[in-house]
Amino acid sequence: MQLSKRLQAVADSVTKGNRVADVGCDHAYISIYLIQHNIAPHVIAMDINKGPLKRGRENIERLGFSSQIETRLSDGLHQLNPGEADTILIAGMGGALTVQILEEGLTSVKKCKELVLQPQSELFLVRKFIEQIEFEIIAEQMLIDDGKYYTIIKAIPKVLPKVPDTGLTEFIKVPDTNSDKVPDTELYYRYGKLLLQQRNPIAKEYLLKEKNLRLQVIKELEQNLTENAIIRLKEVQEELGYIEEGLKYYK
Repeated sequence: MQLSKRLQAVADSVTKGNRVADVGCDHAYISIYLIQHNIAPHVIAMDINKGPLKRGRENIERLGFSSQIETRLSDGLHQLNPGEADTILIAGMGGALTVQILEEGLTSVKKCKELVLQPQSELFLVRKFIEQIEFEIIAEQMLIDDGKYYTIIKAIPKVLPKVPDTGLTEFIKVPDTNSDKVPDTELYYRYGKLLLQQRNPIAKEYLLKEKNLRLQVIKELEQNLTENAIIRLKEVQEELGYIEEGLKYYK
């Protein structure tokens, strides 16, 4: 099974030996690849649409992987039982939809070992939600495939500190990240903490492209300062500010 550069990067992010739930599997290309290359011992290929799932099942049967890849008609994670998958993989969906799927299937999410996510948009929503459910991003990569920028996020559950058994009722004290304002928090949601800290070259290219786009928009807005244009100008200037902050990591 030959995958696109994007899907190849997604598949390669799965931890070897993990059972995988491939959510929105479409024609099951990733599911098949994971079995073909002995990355996963078992995959549950799930999709909300009957047509693509049928074609995925046909591909699976044609290659003789029916015993290792199970197909399920499912709206998101609704048909996944908690503990059935070590890796929950969601690729090619918008950020808001990705968050919705994770939120509605939170019981199963909490029982998995890792999330492998490739949102098409609104990455800040996904990164923020990962933090809210007490997972942490351990790897991010950015690539260009067919002229488009893609980001793959890998996250695992946070390990909370254990309270010594003293015989008394105590509470686990989780650090309050909101108590002291972290200046870079919003920047990290937008552009990825690891991408910036590791000075990812594709991320820099993306930031420069986004900077040029914002500068062009600002130039156009300033030529006709209507009430709506002034509001939009403020928004774009704020966006430009975050981009400039991100680019400081490359100096």
